[in-house]
Amino acid sequence: MQIHNLSKTPSILNTFMSELRDKTVQKDSMRFRRNIERIGEIIAFELSKSLQFESHRIETPLGASETVLHHSDIVLCSILRAGVPLHNGLLNYFDAAENAFISAYRQHKHDPESFEIVVEYLACPSLEGKTLILADPMLATGQSMVATFEALKPFGTPKAIHLVSVIGAQPGIDYVTKAFDADVQLWIATVDDELNDKGYIIPGLGDAGDLAFGNKLQQ
Repeated sequence: MQIHNLSKTPSILNTFMSELRDKTVQKDSMRFRRNIERIGEIIAFELSKSLQFESHRIETPLGASETVLHHSDIVLCSILRAGVPLHNGLLNYFDAAENAFISAYRQHKHDPESFEIVVEYLACPSLEGKTLILADPMLATGQSMVATFEALKPFGTPKAIHLVSVIGAQPGIDYVTKAFDADVQLWIATVDDELNDKGYIIPGLGDAGDLAFGNKLQQ
């Protein structure tokens, strides 16, 4: 798998990322959502450089202009609920994309430190021959990303697959690297080294879904 860690090159992305992590700033849920959205826009711009382009002739009021435009049929698929702001950021740039949504959450049974990924809701167009962008803001263990992709397989075989995350842990990246083919690309804003015993990213930023949309009842 090809990994694009955007934090390796200092940019304005660092500002948005620092605000996401800051426990004082992240109390403003609207700003938290907007920062994830802005990071999605930056990733979309970088990802767009890897798409296929072809020449187009554009007629202006005063003449004609030659340009190159991407011609990839894109499907944006986001994991609910934390993925919504990231999805919006990607969609701001890939505004002609088709959209898919899937619910994938951790279900703790008897041991609070162990869990399985449960996929319930799924709405998706055909993926056959298209470019799939699979977005999940938190790439912790990597199990949600893999479970989601498995659930999407009945909808067809994409010609290209891009994974998008805001923050990940190295163990999770190692996990998805083994699960996906070598030509799959991961676009991520920053990477932390560790997971704790409960599978949360350290130092991370907390629960992205709760910070964006409020606390949820535990199942």
